[in-house]
Amino acid sequence: MILTVTLNTALDLTYRVPELVPHASHRVDEVTERPGGKGLNVARVLAALGHESVVTGFVGGRTGAALRELLAPLAPVDALVPIAGSTRRTIAVVDAATGDTTQLNEPGPQVTAGEWETFLGTYEPLLREADAVALCGSLPPGVPVGAYADLVRRARAASVPVLLDTSGEPLRRGLAGRPDLIKPNLDELARLTGSREPLRAARDARRRGAHAVVASLGPEGLVAVTPDGTWQATPPAPVRGNPTGAGDSAVAALLSSLVEGLPWPDRLTRAVALSAATVLAPVAGEYEAEAYETLLTQVRVSDVPG
Repeated sequence: MILTVTLNTALDLTYRVPELVPHASHRVDEVTERPGGKGLNVARVLAALGHESVVTGFVGGRTGAALRELLAPLAPVDALVPIAGSTRRTIAVVDAATGDTTQLNEPGPQVTAGEWETFLGTYEPLLREADAVALCGSLPPGVPVGAYADLVRRARAASVPVLLDTSGEPLRRGLAGRPDLIKPNLDELARLTGSREPLRAARDARRRGAHAVVASLGPEGLVAVTPDGTWQATPPAPVRGNPTGAGDSAVAALLSSLVEGLPWPDRLTRAVALSAATVLAPVAGEYEAEAYETLLTQVRVSDVPG
């Protein structure tokens, strides 16, 4: 079983409009709702890849009830912890004319100290059943900024490989727990290290506490700095579509291939192919299966010296 943690879950709304024009009224062609938050997206992709997945984190209010109702018929097991506050919403507006997506993210509910302790009481038993764990996304108000470092240490104490996918101060603090893997994008990595040169920044992040670093370069693929070597993986060509959730699919690819014992080049091939196939899908947490199978044969992985 692979456990995903989403402390700031969301009800994802996707609006499709013919063309997004600032300061104008728009007729929405299509609306979709999905249970969201990075870890829930990861869990849904893991399930599609054939892995048992369990989701935990916080959920509350009418929005949280709608999220759980949408999650119920899907494959991931719901181990979310109820809270008094209301789960946030995220809104993606997809411009059909350009393929571009505008994202609006609410901040999330206030979490009390008691609710945090209840979550920890749920997390520990789930760890004992997990083959790997992903700690994903932002922290809602009230959760300690060093929460991820604590959760990483608890996973490592249970001998469970842990992937950390967050940004800003939670990422900086989380490195103190020495996660097995972090997966920032280039902007997140630059904010952490002060460098926009991917290899230099990834190596710096390893020195700060990450065992391995896989950095997303957007349409240019991924770069990985690990104890076993350094690689760059690139898709055959850029793809256009909705990039929401592409990074979450990369996390699912890295976790699934870790559990399967695949070597790093195969992990990166899967991550790039799945990310690109997700851009082609209409909403986060899904991917175009046929495109994924084709891309697996086309991704290029090259060794990087030094």
